[in-house]
Amino acid sequence: MTAWSAPTADGPVEGTVAVPGSKSITNRALLLAALAADGTRTVVGAARSRDTTLMVEGLAAMGVGTATAPGRDGTLDVTITAPGHLRGARVDCGLAGTVMRFLPPAAALADGPVEFDGDPHARTRPMGGVLEGLRGLGVGLEPADADRLPFTVLGRGGVRGGAVTVDASASSQFVSGLLLSGARYDDGLVVTSSTTVPSLPHVDMTVTMLRLAGATVTTEPSRWAVSPGPLVPDTRFVVEPDLSGAAVYLAAAMITGGRVTVAGWPERRPAANPERHTQSRHDLPDLQPITAVRRALEAFGAEVTEGPDGLTVQGPDRLPGVDVDLGEIGELTPTVTALAIVASLGGHSSRLRGVAHIRGHETDRLAALAAEATAIGARVDETDDGLEVHPPSGPLRPIRPWGAYADHRMATAGALLGLVVPGLEIDDVAATTKTLPDFADDWSALVRGAGIPA
Repeated sequence: MTAWSAPTADGPVEGTVAVPGSKSITNRALLLAALAADGTRTVVGAARSRDTTLMVEGLAAMGVGTATAPGRDGTLDVTITAPGHLRGARVDCGLAGTVMRFLPPAAALADGPVEFDGDPHARTRPMGGVLEGLRGLGVGLEPADADRLPFTVLGRGGVRGGAVTVDASASSQFVSGLLLSGARYDDGLVVTSSTTVPSLPHVDMTVTMLRLAGATVTTEPSRWAVSPGPLVPDTRFVVEPDLSGAAVYLAAAMITGGRVTVAGWPERRPAANPERHTQSRHDLPDLQPITAVRRALEAFGAEVTEGPDGLTVQGPDRLPGVDVDLGEIGELTPTVTALAIVASLGGHSSRLRGVAHIRGHETDRLAALAAEATAIGARVDETDDGLEVHPPSGPLRPIRPWGAYADHRMATAGALLGLVVPGLEIDDVAATTKTLPDFADDWSALVRGAGIPA
């Protein structure tokens, strides 16, 4: 593949950007629509990404009616028709954590075996928590002791349900994947994690979306219970812009002392069918961890505001060093690492904590970030649960293309550093299509001052 030259910023990056819909919200909404009691639902503004495509194709293989049409601002509108009964199938998970961890608990409801496999690296990603939970519920698996892809879920048309305890230390998706199908189990589902769960806001997202779909969910620390009953999601669900993807553009303003606005950021809104919910949408938490993201950006001196134009970040004159726990927002670690490396150029050290679990993401992100940063002359060291970034001994210079590791977050971290490191290339910028399908063109336009059409 041809390496992509990351543009260098000649001054403050300023502009308004439109980002795709949230992949995390999209794939939860698609699965909840597929598990609905009956009828057709449309997920509006769905992320246009490989992960979304894999989820739609996986659901279709299992007998769900699907139809996809172009949406606004480069998104998709996906119409899902609940089949009543899922069927046996083969599912390609690609490298999508939401597909490999959300669909197996649904596959246990199928009328036949559902085979799961994915990309070569997907076979190294942890799956134990989900499969451990299914075994605890009496769901058959082949091989019986499977803890990685490939495996087969031996669907028998239903699951009794009950209570299970799992180790969710490797991924919050283990908890979310089980909960999303729990209302369809005969006795519902109670999930207890025996360990600390990383990225808890993503479990909160799952709980909120289940409640919006009519499920009764109760929560305690490390314990979640979904009562049995029909899911009746709204016939039209609008997906929020992707906060993790937006953070990359906001970080460009921070690195260059610029100002970037993410257009279309949603205000809190009431539920479309409030009679189905004990709480209004105003009383439910944000679907995405905006508060945690704001804290991380503000630690670097950013001014973050929300208004009718969207979410805006004004970057500081210089980035300080930080000591920050990213446990709730591990997805942002590559972006925050890039910020910390730029801060180190001013003589500041940083410590990023609470993200041991991202070793099991699309790649071992801690090892990859340390390796690629070292290759350009930065000083980034791995710790047990994160990274330490220290001032380099000289200027940063690329000696080879920045490695993306087939990981969208690694690729965008390289683009951020390219703002201040002339000549930096990325070996596989196409990895960004996982969540930002037009990233290369959009990024270049923003750095040139053209902005991204909103």
